[in-house]
Amino acid sequence: MSYFDDSEKIALLRLDSIPGIGGTRTRNLIARFKNPSAVFQASFAELTKVEGIDKRLALNILNKKTDVRYAQDQFNKARKLGVKIVTYWDREYPENLKKTADPPAILHVLGEIVPQDTIALAVVGTRIPSDYGKVVTEKLTVQLVRKGFTIVSGLARGIDTIAHRVTLNSCGRTIAVLGSGIDMIYPAENKKLAAQIIQHGAIVSEFPFGTLPDATNFPRRNRIISGLSLGTLVVEAGQKSGALITAEIALEQGREVFAIPGSILSNKSVGTNRLIKEGAKLVQTIDDIIIELEPKLRGFCDEARQMPSVPAELSEIEKRMLKLLSEKPVHIDTIAQTLGISTAEALSVLLTLELKEFVKQLSGKMFVRMI
Repeated sequence: MSYFDDSEKIALLRLDSIPGIGGTRTRNLIARFKNPSAVFQASFAELTKVEGIDKRLALNILNKKTDVRYAQDQFNKARKLGVKIVTYWDREYPENLKKTADPPAILHVLGEIVPQDTIALAVVGTRIPSDYGKVVTEKLTVQLVRKGFTIVSGLARGIDTIAHRVTLNSCGRTIAVLGSGIDMIYPAENKKLAAQIIQHGAIVSEFPFGTLPDATNFPRRNRIISGLSLGTLVVEAGQKSGALITAEIALEQGREVFAIPGSILSNKSVGTNRLIKEGAKLVQTIDDIIIELEPKLRGFCDEARQMPSVPAELSEIEKRMLKLLSEKPVHIDTIAQTLGISTAEALSVLLTLELKEFVKQLSGKMFVRMI
């Protein structure tokens, strides 16, 4: 339910477009004047009495060049594209994000954010993951979805894309936060993925329509990723990875930070290993995450929501195959030889298990268990 009517939302878009205002000052102005349109009717003296509004900002607000047509155009684009303009004062505004120090006054939303999304975990990492990073992301994401978590990420290449895609394949909910306008999906190859996310979650941006994915936007984007979530899981991250910025912001927001340990020989694990050294929770299984978040979950991840790890209806050879496999990659020849079956038969069984998302094939005909 919207707190402001359409005319007030247009006034809020106008206010949001003024350089230097930001979410905190906007909230201060609304607290003083009750609605956005009243801000533009206030006097210079009244404006400068609001916390954070100095003489320069007061003049910017009063300036007749503040573009009403720009705000109207933004509102019309939202209507045309089916984008919801969700304000800080609306019931639909995400509760987790509202509790942070710097929530945006306006979110552009494609899809739906629902109460269930309060139980959310951010999954982030490098844009060029190793096979290890891919497998860990897939395995943990599947298990988190089966526990009822909404998965939040940034739609970037690599770990983000894997987290979103695996969530959708597991019939879970996912939220993608953009560092651009909601009409500027980036990277372009993820447009199809974005369309799927809209059907099973939401695409979110605080930036106006037409905003390009400039590098300066992504730290602001990252604070929303962590702000929507109870915690942030960093899978792989180099020394200067953007995922580390998300982790740092999560800590500032009072949220949990989790990290996957990696090889000391891998550049992709430098960031995650450092996070663990500095106090992030080391994650080997999702139980490490659940235990840490238990006070905030309040029984949400109960047994009724869990799926059995090995369904009873599997054939005997499938059960033997799963028992043999683990998180460590095993070559097809080793699998066939250990089970005493032909390579062709082993591949057939593995294909069936892969379709059920119980195993994953890596390059070089190597296989790992996913549950």
